[in-house]
Amino acid sequence: MISYGYSITVEELMKELVKDEVFFFHSGGGITLSGGEPLVQAEFSAALLKACKERQIGTAIESSLCVPYDKIEMVLPWLDHLYLDIKHMDTLAHRKYTGQGNELVLENLRLIDQSAFPGAIVIRIPLIPGINDDIGNIYQTARFCAGLKKKTVLELLPYHLMGVGTYQILGLEYRFKELKSYDHDQAEELAAKVKQNVPRQPVRLAGG
Repeated sequence: MISYGYSITVEELMKELVKDEVFFFHSGGGITLSGGEPLVQAEFSAALLKACKERQIGTAIESSLCVPYDKIEMVLPWLDHLYLDIKHMDTLAHRKYTGQGNELVLENLRLIDQSAFPGAIVIRIPLIPGINDDIGNIYQTARFCAGLKKKTVLELLPYHLMGVGTYQILGLEYRFKELKSYDHDQAEELAAKVKQNVPRQPVRLAGG
């Protein structure tokens, strides 16, 4: 099996990041921690985000929120943007396709909503054809988001096949290889329906 990646310290990584500091300053950009799940290494993530904020580098994280809340609390003070997935509002369907129910994800989001976190929250639905893209699930997710006290953006993320090659490299079976990339026009139609039927909840297509 081919493996990739290497160990690095926060100090070593910051030496690389500050090389783009001028670009971050002029573009208003910054760094995004993604994965996998960056909160599996919450201590490292928090230290890196803190170091970036001390250099006035913008920060964001992409998380499943399927971790104990104390790990989330470590990074919230150093975040400008939080991106998270609600893959399915039905916990049985969520468990079927991810191996975990959605209870922890939703509870963590409620706790963030009650916290002092001042940053932007973007809640994504990765649109998987025939699995979570039915209008009932989309509406239910939008209503849940609209019920939060903090302002959130609901982002529809059309399914694509970019991850197939990574699975092959890792020697893993890709369970959804028979699916096709999600139709952009269909995703736009779903977004329009949410805007019409749940007008309190801002919604957009990923990249839009």
